[in-house]
Amino acid sequence: MAKVKQVRGKKRAKKNIAKGVAHVHSTFNNTIVTITDEHGNVLTWSSAGALGFKGSRKSTPFAAQMASEAAAKASMDHGVKSVEVCVKGPGPGREAAVRALQAAGLEVTAINDVTPIPHNGCRPPKRPRG
Repeated sequence: MAKVKQVRGKKRAKKNIAKGVAHVHSTFNNTIVTITDEHGNVLTWSSAGALGFKGSRKSTPFAAQMASEAAAKASMDHGVKSVEVCVKGPGPGREAAVRALQAAGLEVTAINDVTPIPHNGCRPPKRPRG
């Protein structure tokens, strides 16, 4: 019988960044929280689906809160203390995600809404149109 060899990936270097940007992408189906440095390089990310929520439970404010907490804790390992929040999308997890970032111990310096607004572009699918 062949020996089982454990393959270990490269260990990520911990960057020491004090200020970051938290991008909250909230759709009707999921909430994705990405924390980057000021230049847009991703430090860490989390989503409701990545935490094990499936189906309609991904689209709840609680799932967005858990995703934000997970991303905030991981970003604190990189030394992030304050974040500027950019919120995109119409989903139910927008406010919950921002509150969870504050509750996790990150100082929120600014909140920007960067939701793309069409100038009468494509017809939306049935639920947003309703």
